[in-house]
Formats: sequence, C-alpha cells, structure tokens
Amino acid sequence: MKSQNQSSVFYFILLGFSNFSELQRQLFWVFFVDYLVTVLGNAIIIVVISLEQSLHVPMYLFLLNLSVVEVGFSAVIMPEMLVVLSSEKTTITFAGCFAQMYFILLFGGTECFLLGAMAYDRFAAICHPLSYPVTMNKRVFTKLVMFSWVSGIMVATAQTTWVFSFPFCGPNEINHLFCETPPVLELACADTFLFEIYAFTGTILIVMVPFVLILLSYIRILFAILKMPSTTGKQKAFSTCASHLTSVTLFYGTASMTYLQPKSVYSPETKKLMSLAYTLLTPLLNPLIYSLRNSEMKRVLLKVWRRKVDLHAF
Repeated sequence: MKSQNQSSVFYFILLGFSNFSELQRQLFWVFFVDYLVTVLGNAIIIVVISLEQSLHVPMYLFLLNLSVVEVGFSAVIMPEMLVVLSSEKTTITFAGCFAQMYFILLFGGTECFLLGAMAYDRFAAICHPLSYPVTMNKRVFTKLVMFSWVSGIMVATAQTTWVFSFPFCGPNEINHLFCETPPVLELACADTFLFEIYAFTGTILIVMVPFVLILLSYIRILFAILKMPSTTGKQKAFSTCASHLTSVTLFYGTASMTYLQPKSVYSPETKKLMSLAYTLLTPLLNPLIYSLRNSEMKRVLLKVWRRKVDLHAF
C-alpha cells in the first residue's frame, strides 16, 4: 500500500448539489432550521437529564449519551454542509476531510452500539424486573457506555486511517455534501479492493450485530408484555419501548441504505439523498420521539418549564 505523502492532492472540493443551484438555495434554509432544532432538542434532553436526579437511572442516562452523540454528529456534518449549499463549490483541506470522516464514523459507530445497549436495558427492565437493579447496576451501565464509545473510536480510527493512507492524485472533486467514505474512496488512485471488502464486512458486523441483539431483545419483550395481566401495564411497557423501536428503525434503516448498497446501483444524487436521511432525520427526530413518546420525560419537561415560569413571575 502506498503512503499518504505520495498524494498530490492537498484539498478537496465538495460539489454538493451544484448542478441544481435553485435546489441548493432551498435546501440551505431547510437544513439550517433542521440544525437549530436538532441541537436545541438534544441539548434540552442533556440538560434536563443532567439536572433532574429522578432521571439518573440507566434508561435516561443512555438517552443522555445518545443525545450527546446526535449533537456531535450534527456539529460535524451540518455547518460544513450549510457552507456547501450556500456556494457552488466548497473546498475542504486534506486534514479537514480526514477529521470530518473520522468523527462521522466515531459518532455513527457509537450510536450503533448504544442503541443495542438501550435494547438490552429495556429487555432487563421488562422481562426481569425483580433482578433489574442487579442486572443493570452502575458498573454494568458504565461498561456498556464505555464499550459503545471505545468501539466507535476503534472503528473510526481504523477506517479513516486506512482510507487516507491511499494516494490521491486527482481529480479532487468529491461528488457529495460531506466527506463520507464511499465518495472519498472513489478518488484514490490505488487498488482499494481489499479495503472495500473490509469496509463492507465491518459495516455488516457493526450494523447487524447490534440489530440482531435488538431484535432478540424485543421478541422477548413482546412475549413478556403479552403475558402481563394488567392492561395499563401493557400500555406503559409498549409506550416505553415504542420510542426506542422508532429510533432504531430510523437509524438502521437509513444508514444501511447508504452503507450496505452496491456502489453501482444508485446515482450520486440518490446516494446524497439517502445520506441526508440518516444525517438529518435521526438526530432531529430522536429528541421528539423520546420526549413525546415518554410520559416521564414529558412530566419532567413540564416540571422544568413551570419552574422557569415561576422564576420569571417573581
């Protein structure tokens, strides 16, 4: 494998939707509002859970970590994307592209494992409620969170370092809105076959292993819920899990459409739209899903709001 210092490319040009200038102008404002709502919604969840002692339990602490991931994910992608949409062509340095790809993979990989850990938490709480305090104690929770973050870091380090070890001799135009692995890899002037096998296999493992764990957890949860004698208990259990299932469907569905597709199947424009689905929709909808579908979160949000109103009144 050739080394990076043999590259003759020192910066890249992000094309965005440069062939559709009118569309770019319209998308700019849509994405700008999306970014503000995403950051605000997830920031509210982070602050509320941090301040409210009654929410310092694994279920909500997992949610806090998920919101941190979503804020980071949006912060890495959206500002650069807005710059791309506000001009015909946007340059990004070699180092800047490396950093963006690294953190996209870090936050994306971490979210994959976090969603799996959250499914296990719900499985333990609903299927084994009596032993739940022991099964999901502080030590177990800490290990699951650390594993999620460390796994994301390892995936990002291995994949990004390998991609940028290839020489880039030109052209330097990335037909995308940000530095995602497939469009950057297309510019490498070397044989990338082995990397493509690694990346595809790695993506399957990172996506499918947590997804299978989630599927198995919720099959068990469904049987446990159906055995509940109380209708109220069933409704509460379904409500608790519905938000997580919605989030899982959004994330794994849209991400797999982007990363598990054969390169030749879709046009570059279609790939851009599919990438936008998981980079925009999931971080935006997660806070809405968890706050509107969760009665405890709604109660605490209302409590914090009333406290704020009372302070202003005095």
